[in-house]
Amino acid sequence: MPTTEELIARVNKTLDDIAIDTPGLFDDFNVPKLFFVFKNRLDILKDLEEELERRVGELGPAPVFKDKKSKDPHLSWIYRKRHYRSLTLERLRAAITAHKMALAILDSNYTLKKGKVEIPLESLKKSDIPKVKVVEKPVRLGRIDILPYLAYSGDVLRLLGQRGIDIREHFKFIKSKLREEGTVRKEKFRIEVEYWEDGKLKKEKLDLPVDADIEGELRKRFGRRFRWRVLSYVKTVGVLINNHYTVDNLALAYSTLNPKDGARLLALDIFRYYFLTSEKERENISLYPGIRSCIDCHYSLFDIPFKERTDFKVGFGSLLLIRKCEIEKMLVKKRSDITRLPNYVLGGVILYGISSFTEEEVANLLEIDIGELREGIRKFVVSGLHKVVFSDVSKFEKFMPKSEKAKKFLELLQG
Repeated sequence: MPTTEELIARVNKTLDDIAIDTPGLFDDFNVPKLFFVFKNRLDILKDLEEELERRVGELGPAPVFKDKKSKDPHLSWIYRKRHYRSLTLERLRAAITAHKMALAILDSNYTLKKGKVEIPLESLKKSDIPKVKVVEKPVRLGRIDILPYLAYSGDVLRLLGQRGIDIREHFKFIKSKLREEGTVRKEKFRIEVEYWEDGKLKKEKLDLPVDADIEGELRKRFGRRFRWRVLSYVKTVGVLINNHYTVDNLALAYSTLNPKDGARLLALDIFRYYFLTSEKERENISLYPGIRSCIDCHYSLFDIPFKERTDFKVGFGSLLLIRKCEIEKMLVKKRSDITRLPNYVLGGVILYGISSFTEEEVANLLEIDIGELREGIRKFVVSGLHKVVFSDVSKFEKFMPKSEKAKKFLELLQG
């Protein structure tokens, strides 16, 4: 059995080899070969991670010596060694995350077939690579263009150091957006007021709209002698992606792909990811490891793609995603009424119903076929669910049946 130091040397050698070999993988962009190589690498890296975790464990921070005279050289050597082990484990985990994301992107965009039979990734052999046919999926998730820029060797900072200043600055910008805590914006202030009445000091709690003139409103109610304080307004509700390896890989890949527009592209990709998949599907897709299955608060990342719209308000993109997740939960028990409607079409129907977007805008934004979307809206209307789910159904009127017979049939169908 190798010693821990020998295992660490092996891990670093493996990751260094990956760093050398990876650029050549994308020269001809052979999809079956990419599937095979990434899967094999991931298996090897996972085995190394399991063994290294068992040896190293979860290490806390090494102590800091303020006084050089009290610094024991033997302890210093031990702590340096421990720090090196910890860094190696971090590098290994970053590389594993990059490979998981790459495989998820490939799997979300392509199907491998041998003849007419679909080949599962687990059973793909090296001898099958020349014989396999690659079929593009009708609805694609993630962004194939970022594949060459993920940190497959785990060296996020080293790769970033090789890039220009514009890429490094955009990396910081994307990372700050992904590490930003979401905020729940209340529609009202919860206020506590202390005031005098009949020579006695009294307290009262009341709610006022966010845009209200607080001083003016309180003066009308309590006169001039009062003081007040806000009890609640904005709450923080965690980050969008609770995995710093994913955050680093995404920030590196999108800033390298497009140093000016990478954040917008990432926001659009995550926006599409939420609308084209169901919550159950998202639990099994590793496109963005550690991402929230649903969002319930405002993230400024989702404002970036929509800032040029005339109807834009702060929280525009986040509100659409929040509504989508709410409707998704509402439709769980009613899904049997629209069983033949794929999840990606249902996402398009929901976006059409909750926004001011036209069918063309929805189809372009989600990159789905407009014919499929219109047919999906018609099915949704026939089921009668549009009246249950959406408060304003005026947008759906043009999809209602035109003939009297069809209208009567629809009335009978909907009860």
